[in-house]
Amino acid sequence: MTTMTKTTTATDAPAEPRLDLDAYLARIGRPGERRPSAAALRALTFAHVTSIPFENLDPLLGSAPSLALPDLEAKMVRGRRGGYCYEQNTLLATALKALGYHVTGLVARVRTGARGALRPRTHMLLLVEVPDDERSYVADVGFGHIGGLLEAVPLVADTEFHDGPRRHRFVREPHHGLEDLWVLQAFLGGEWEDQYAFTREPCERPDYEVINWHTATNPRSPFHHTLFAQRPADDRHLALVGRTLTETYHDGTSKRRQLADDAEVMAVLRADFGIEPPEGLQLPG
Repeated sequence: MTTMTKTTTATDAPAEPRLDLDAYLARIGRPGERRPSAAALRALTFAHVTSIPFENLDPLLGSAPSLALPDLEAKMVRGRRGGYCYEQNTLLATALKALGYHVTGLVARVRTGARGALRPRTHMLLLVEVPDDERSYVADVGFGHIGGLLEAVPLVADTEFHDGPRRHRFVREPHHGLEDLWVLQAFLGGEWEDQYAFTREPCERPDYEVINWHTATNPRSPFHHTLFAQRPADDRHLALVGRTLTETYHDGTSKRRQLADDAEVMAVLRADFGIEPPEGLQLPG
């Protein structure tokens, strides 16, 4: 008796969900040119980071946010929500691939506020290849800090870039790994400040699932116990940390105020950040 064994082929595998590209582009206000180019990449990343706010409300609810495309689309494209780096850059990577770019996920060690401490590699960013352009570009719409990129910029060392009103550069730093580190610096308060450091080693979806879970659920993670919301605008950068709302203008001036209670926090999230807080959200005391 002969036993027949079915050979699994690529056509037998479940189809990957596809992004509703029209809905995504409408969400960020970029319904026009879809041919991949460096200029289009810069415009797309600027539109994304100024349209979809950075926020960590799901970790405050006690869960790691889903990185599945249907969930990201429901939350950030069709819903009045934002997300943090894994959500934001996963959504962006999917859109860029649909538009004809080649995208590699990377991971970085955040240096902002580290004061010399060595942090784990927990920040997601993207390396993007543009057709007919020999340079690689770094795209990152999920850093959630005033030193973050507003547009994709070429991965070139020791060259200052102006992305919108912000100034950035990459510097190389010796490292014991296979290549020197790339360090993103932002010009803030009259000096260059490290934002994060990374190599070009690819990071895959299962890696991000693990890092996402750690960042959202580890009791020592600030995202687990402190509210963060960020949104760049045409004339300013809005940041809400706990109940402290800071508005920083492009000339470097800023103003800060303490929100009175949870009701005012919820109102500011809706009015100033475009975020509809999820049902059951209890803000940390």
